[in-house]
Amino acid sequence: MRAITIPEPGGPDALVWAEVPDPEPGPGEVVVDVRASAVNRADLLQRQGFYPPPPGAPAYPGLECSGVVSATAPDVTGWQVGQEVCALLAGGGYAERVAVPAAQLLPVPAGVALVDAAALPEVACTVWSNVVQLARLTAGETLLVHGGGSGIGTFAVQLGTALGATVVVTARSVKHERLRGLGAAHTIDYREQDFVEEVRAVTDGRGADVILDIMGASYLSRNVAALADGGRLVVIGMQGGRKAELDLGALLAKRGTVAATALRSRPLNQKAEIVRGVREQVWPLVGAGTITPIVDRRLPMTEAAEAHRLVESNDHVGKVLLTLD
Repeated sequence: MRAITIPEPGGPDALVWAEVPDPEPGPGEVVVDVRASAVNRADLLQRQGFYPPPPGAPAYPGLECSGVVSATAPDVTGWQVGQEVCALLAGGGYAERVAVPAAQLLPVPAGVALVDAAALPEVACTVWSNVVQLARLTAGETLLVHGGGSGIGTFAVQLGTALGATVVVTARSVKHERLRGLGAAHTIDYREQDFVEEVRAVTDGRGADVILDIMGASYLSRNVAALADGGRLVVIGMQGGRKAELDLGALLAKRGTVAATALRSRPLNQKAEIVRGVREQVWPLVGAGTITPIVDRRLPMTEAAEAHRLVESNDHVGKVLLTLD
């Protein structure tokens, strides 16, 4: 088969479409013939040599895919050859085929095209596990989402709204109208406005109950300042750096919580639990059209370098997909 390989870390042109060995299903695994994968920030970091795949994962980028089951291990039940699926991956989505633990498979939701289903697994599992399972967002609360125009952001806006929360997002102003159309109650241009002041203004000074943050260090102190009493800050990215000073007095005064998580490196049993929760609680919302995959554009897998340039530019809204005929 062929896959996007990274012979040497570097810029987008470091991605090379090349022949590689075919995967075989190990115990508890199926092989999926890939129809599409999606570009995530983690893929950019892996290309640059900063985020190697966990032990045992394929060497190729790609944290999610959609496609058709082409083989199953003898111990796998509930999935059949020929079935259309999408999957959460530890790597390997930028390829013609990938071996996947069966516990990380999801059926393609009703009403969603097979290719577009590749835009769902990683964002659904990330948002569900952090915003709902960890931060316990409930109806009537305020959710602040940083990077609202990203794949994570567009999904979080829709899920938060579906759960009855008031969703506030930070994003470039050019993306605001689209985000309001997805359910965002308030939009903040992080380049021109102070998101702490804006959140306080739209919550009558109370602050956000839950904050989903992709920036890390550069936003830490301001995120704490933007929390409501009893607020929960969940950090899932470090685009703004790894290290920052935390004022524990400010956090204590609010009885706040700061958590940081990563999905890719979690053990199989934890991923299986997350996928199960997504299938039971989130997939019905997708099937009903309450949540839809937001796809900025679709490019052939062989144009992965161009897709990485687009995501690095931050000019997209939602997911950039890589497709195979």
